[in-house]
Amino acid sequence: MDIGHKIKQLRVKNGLTLEELASRSELTKGFLSQLERNLTSPSISTLEDILEALGSSLSDFFKGENDEQTVFQKKDFFVDKKGDCTINWIVPNTQKNHMEPILIEIPEGGKSFSVSPHGGEEFGYVIDGSAILIVGERRYSVKKGETFYMSGRDFHYIINEKKATAKIIWVSTPPLF
Repeated sequence: MDIGHKIKQLRVKNGLTLEELASRSELTKGFLSQLERNLTSPSISTLEDILEALGSSLSDFFKGENDEQTVFQKKDFFVDKKGDCTINWIVPNTQKNHMEPILIEIPEGGKSFSVSPHGGEEFGYVIDGSAILIVGERRYSVKKGETFYMSGRDFHYIINEKKATAKIIWVSTPPLF
């Protein structure tokens, strides 16, 4: 179980910032940030404090699902803002999987988050609008109906120089978002 990711999902679902959760649970924002990124683990007592602040309990938090979910509805999506863009995790809890699909929405003049070099691969499909894919020093224009596929060996990100919001399905392997 990805405890950090699940805590982040609960926090965002409750509309709380890291600062608000830190205040409610009497923990530091830095500790909670590390916890959500799985850089540290909480004690049972600390986890109980966090879950209480999130309106949950240990039993609810660790309830296992009998069957692995195959179909996901919009209510299952996890939405977050990163920089200029909105990210929709359209398949929740993908850290346990081999790939991670997201729907990224980049407004006019916006930029996605930068992805550091990694050993995986990435695929993108532009659903709406157009964007510029920056890979290292190279620029690629991609528009509605077009795709991109690349290794993760270079820094890369996407910018939107157009007036309409760009919507892109972005899949990475291994999961990194």
